[in-house]
Order: sequence, then C-alpha cells, then structure tokens
Amino acid sequence: MSKKDDIQLLRINYLRGPNIWTYRPVLETWLDLGPLEDFPSNLIPGFSDRLVALLPALVEHHCGVGERGGFIQRLIEGTWAGHVLEHVVIELLNLAGMPTGFGQTRSTSQRGVYRMVFRARDEQVARSALAEGHRLLMAAINNGAHHEPYGEAELQAAVGRVRAKVDECYLGPSTAAIVGAASERRIPHIRLNDGNLVQLGYGASQRRIWTAESEFTSAIAEGIAGDKDLTKSLLASCGVPVPEGQIVDSAEAAWEAAQDIGLPVVVKPSDGNHGRGVSMDLNTREEVEAAFHVAAPQGSEVMVERYVRGHEHRLLVVGGRVVAAARGETASIRGDGRSTVAELIDSQLNIDPRRGYEEDFPLSLIKLDEEEAIVLELQRQGLAPGDIPAAGREVLIQRNGNVSIDCTDDVHPDVDYIVSLAARVVGLDIAGIDLVVKDISKPLQAQGGAIVEVNAGPGLLMHLKPAEGAPRPVGRAICDHLFPEAPEGSQSGRIPVVGVAGSSGTRHIARLVAWLLQLSGKHTGLACRDGLFVDGRCLDKTDGTCWEAGQRLLINRAVQAAVFENSADTILRTGLAYDRCQVGLVTDLGGWEKLAEFDIFDDEPMFKVMRSQVDVVLPDGVAVLNAADPAIVSMAGLCDGEVIFYALDPALDAISTHLDNGGRAVFMRQGQVVLATGGSEVFLPGLDKLAVWQDRHAPTAEDSLLAAIAAAWALGIPLNLIGAGIEAFESGAAQSRKTLP
Repeated sequence: MSKKDDIQLLRINYLRGPNIWTYRPVLETWLDLGPLEDFPSNLIPGFSDRLVALLPALVEHHCGVGERGGFIQRLIEGTWAGHVLEHVVIELLNLAGMPTGFGQTRSTSQRGVYRMVFRARDEQVARSALAEGHRLLMAAINNGAHHEPYGEAELQAAVGRVRAKVDECYLGPSTAAIVGAASERRIPHIRLNDGNLVQLGYGASQRRIWTAESEFTSAIAEGIAGDKDLTKSLLASCGVPVPEGQIVDSAEAAWEAAQDIGLPVVVKPSDGNHGRGVSMDLNTREEVEAAFHVAAPQGSEVMVERYVRGHEHRLLVVGGRVVAAARGETASIRGDGRSTVAELIDSQLNIDPRRGYEEDFPLSLIKLDEEEAIVLELQRQGLAPGDIPAAGREVLIQRNGNVSIDCTDDVHPDVDYIVSLAARVVGLDIAGIDLVVKDISKPLQAQGGAIVEVNAGPGLLMHLKPAEGAPRPVGRAICDHLFPEAPEGSQSGRIPVVGVAGSSGTRHIARLVAWLLQLSGKHTGLACRDGLFVDGRCLDKTDGTCWEAGQRLLINRAVQAAVFENSADTILRTGLAYDRCQVGLVTDLGGWEKLAEFDIFDDEPMFKVMRSQVDVVLPDGVAVLNAADPAIVSMAGLCDGEVIFYALDPALDAISTHLDNGGRAVFMRQGQVVLATGGSEVFLPGLDKLAVWQDRHAPTAEDSLLAAIAAAWALGIPLNLIGAGIEAFESGAAQSRKTLP
C-alpha cells in the first residue's frame, strides 16, 4: 500500500469549562484526514493487528458498543482514522498515569474534516499526548515501510515523554488527592499557579491549599516546625516526650554534646527534611564527628539528640485528630560474594517497583552519590560502596526514610492524644508527626518512645500508596477539615452563580440580576459584554464574556454572588467559566450567523450549544427558560433542578402544563408581572404596570425583564425587594458605569 499522507491537525482548542461535549475540560482538535477519508481501518491491510500489538489494552475500550472489546470490533468492521486517533491518545494517557475515559469524534459539513475531543485535565499534557498519538497512528497506518519504524521501544519512549509532561505540569499526588476529594463532594477548584497552589470553592466561600498546607496553616506555626530545637522546647514544656538534644556548631562540640546527653545519639540538621543528613545510633567520637560533617550542608544548624530505640513512624494529624499512620523499615542488602555494595543496592533495593524519583513513588531510589549518611553507615560497618560483601552477609543501608507500612488501625489512644497535642502546641492544622516507638499499639511513655519531629506541609503519598496495608482517605480528611459537612440543602464552597445564555437581551438581564443580588446584601460580581464589575464598579471595560474574565470573579474573595453573560461563542471557544450554577437562564437560540468557524450554519446546532447552560444547573438550582420557544422548553427535561418558565403570554401550553404540575412561571397579565406557583398567583409588588415603568426607564424588552425577575425569584430574593430594585434600576445602572481608578 502506498504511503498515506499525515492527518492534518487544523486547529486545537482547549475548552477549560463545561462545553457542548461534557462538563469537564477537553482538548478539541479539528482534523483533516485527507486521502484517509477513503480508507477506513478495515481497508488498510494489517493496520488493526499492528495497532493492537502496540496497544493491547485497547481491548478494554468499550467505545459506542458499550462492552469490553467494543473499540476492537469497530476497528475490525471499519472506522475512520480520526476515531482511531481518539482512542490511541486516550490509551497513551492511561499508560502515562493519567487515566482518561472520555472521547468523541464527529464529522463536520466538510468532507474528511472531523472534530475530535478527549478529556484533558491539563492542556500541555493533552497536547503532548495528541502529538505522540498522531505519530504512533501514522506509523501504524504506514507500517514502517514508508515511515520511521515504530515498535515497543518507540512506544515506551512516547509514554515516557507524556509521563514527563504529567510530572512537569500536573498536580503533585498530595494536592491531587485533596482536589479529588473535593471533586467527590462537588466542591469546585481553580488552579492558581503552575504548581500546587489550588483554590477550593468560589469567591467568598473559597479555601486555599498548597500541597498539604492550608490557608489555616499559619506562618508562625510553620516557622516553629522548621526549627527543631524550638519545637522540642515547646513540646517538652507541655509534657510531650521528646529526646533531649543540643544545637552545636562544630564537630568537636557535637562530640561534647553527645557525651553530655549519653550515647548513642542522633546527629541531624536542625531544619532539614526528608531524612537528609540524618545519622542514627552513633556510639563513637569518630562516628559523631563524621555525622556532623554530613548534617551541616543539609541545614542552617546541626543538632545532637538522644537516640530513641524503636521503629520510625509518621502520623498525619488533620484538624486536631490522627487520620493516618505509617511505620518505617530499615533497608538492607545481602552479599553474594560477587557484587559490590553499589551493585547490590541497585539489584536488591532500587529494583523495587515502589521506588522512584517522581513524587508518585512511595519510596525513593537510593543513590550513594546523593546520600552521605548512607556512606557513613557503610563506613561504620567497615565497607565502602565499591567493596564486595561476603556471601550471606547482611549490610544495613538505611535506618530511616522508608516509612511506607500502614499501621493506622494499631495506634493506641494514648499515642493519638499525645501526637494530636504536639500538632496543637506547634499550631499546625495539618501536621506530619515523626514518632519513634517500639510498639505503636501501646502507651508511648511506658516504652520510652518520643516525638522527634513535627512537620508542616507533610507528604501524603505514604498514606495514599503504602507499600503494605490499606490506603487511607487522607485527601478527604483534609477536604472535610476545610469544608465541614454543610447543612442539608447547602453547597460547600459555593456561592450563588447565575449564568445567562443567549443572544437576545442577555446583557440587560445579567446587569439587572446582578443589581438585584447587590440590593439583597451580597457583594456581587458581574461579567458581561460591558466588562467586569464588582458591586457596580467597573474593574475592566473589555468584553467580560470569556473564561478568563469569569475566573477573575470566582477567584475574588470579596465576591459573594456572581452573574455571567454567556454567548454561544463563549461556550464554543472556551467553555463556561464555572462548573455548576445556582440559576441557568436561556433566552433564545439565535446568533448562529456569526459561528461559521464552528461549522454552524443554521439554528439547529444551537440547541446543543445552549443546553450547556442548563446541563450545569445544580440539583438544588433552577433553570429559567423562555416558554415562547418550543426548543428551549424541551430543555426542561435536561435540568437536574427546578424549572421556571417565563413568557409574555400566560396561555402558552408550556406554561399551562407546567403550572398544572405545580411548577413556577412568570408572565404578564393586564400589563403587570405575575408570579405563579401551581394554581397560586401574585402580582409583583412595588412595580407599576410595565408600560408606565418603561416610560420612566431606559428601554428594556419586556421578556428580558420577565427573565430577570424569574432569575431573582429563583435566587430567593424577596418579591418586594425585586419590585423596588427594578424601580431603582436606572440609578443602579448609572452606578455600574463608575470605573475604579
């Protein structure tokens, strides 16, 4: 078969918020298959076999068939290359450690051109997977005869490049665990930098984390925890058992301190971490002085303290209680009479799949050129890295730093109390407490155990992926600490969010709803075509109907409610700025004339675009829909919450049927606004007939006014305040024209 030209990637767009495809971020790619449009998979000799040989886990992809092997079935029967690329990219992401289950590929009005999307937690990772998947697919299509060879080595290199991008760009495992727990509770999150600073919740209801530190973690407490000598002094004053110790400034002083304290001792940096520079069970002057020189480069000062016999433990305290515990183990090698110590470390310890450089490995690789404390430990046993231990000889490599065996269920209540007290004394809401004790299931002091360190920002991986034992839901514990379970019917971390979608009157509706929210006592943000506003003051005059502007509102701690104007272009280009909303309003399905670049040439596809606003309404929220448009009326069945219809004509079938079923509606009667619930009706108080109101105010379409009133009603704003607010809207609009200096 002749070589096939590469699939052309015409346009790549990252949809950051809910969109026409799904609630979650996706990478959308416009593809031109070129000549491959005439060659579905079953017409390319050997292609399916080559692809499955490279990616055997494709058998797990259900595809549209809905069962294991579904995609393979489609591949054999014949499917187009754009669809195959979707599954190749998804599988590469799976292999790289970022499981992805969602993808879709749809044809466009142009022959051979498709839109392909897949779930994308991070844009750069997704782009890397797309590039690697594209390369793999073309190699499988062309079978290497007319293309660079592509085998297992090339596949592993490709997966490695995607995995490297995951490590570079995505959240670390501790942060990801907390964010994942928040997502399970439907608490939204916003990543605030390229690292692990994350906002959980919106606006005034937000909390912030940075790895396993929260906004409740004070700088004072963190400073205390970083000073081991000060920490020990405070703990001892409160009756917490700690090993006595001294700060020293020279090797000679270290030996003098060791003699004062009593051998054996530990020598370690006073403000180090991860066990670096720590030497334990030192019994001679030579050992102590050598250990001083190992510890000194790892911290600002060196500490000598009493050696406590027992097992090293790490206990995680969150919100004043122990939520997880892990026990350490020593690392040793056994000589074979042929291999050097360095070779035995690689063949017996570093070969362990639990060890690695990246954050998602529970144990670290042992590198002698990076661990002087290990070299010192070898010297104490009369060995050097290049020496060959006798066959059967056991050589101790590492006494600490291997905490990975879960023992949460074994923690004695006395240990729990003392460890929790230690965190409170230092002042940390989230703390990793290092404890040395022979048996954690027995009282601490009776067996001479002691707390040796209190750590701010503790790593969570040892509890999430222990080498032995059950994983612990520590991310959920931290999330629950930041957001205690909310009362029935309320949403943790959320503020009232109103989305107004359509092309007719949306700017006026959004401004009026924001004005009414502000009158109700909430500091209100507004993102609309006129700009970005908070409490009527303009922060930015540029068009605010985009994802970036919306995020600025949701990040603002002062904002207690937010209103967003959303056009079809917004939804198609960036997705919605929020994940869910309290009120979602749809006015019409117009505006398709300006959307040719999205392959929209009439109003039929607009239903799928505008339903995105209804899809994101919370279960306790409300969709406000224009009852005069039958297509919009049909969106009611897509809403997870309540529906309020609005229209000028109360005789519309949609309104009559809805009221017969006990629903709510807003309409006009005798020139006045009526709010109806089932068979009950009330005129909007404080508002004259609309014709009179229109004479005194700037022109506003009556149906737009009804939409705003319905949204305010859905938000629970008192009716008399809605009426008075509409009367005062002119002055409110004037206020919103103010600009911050």
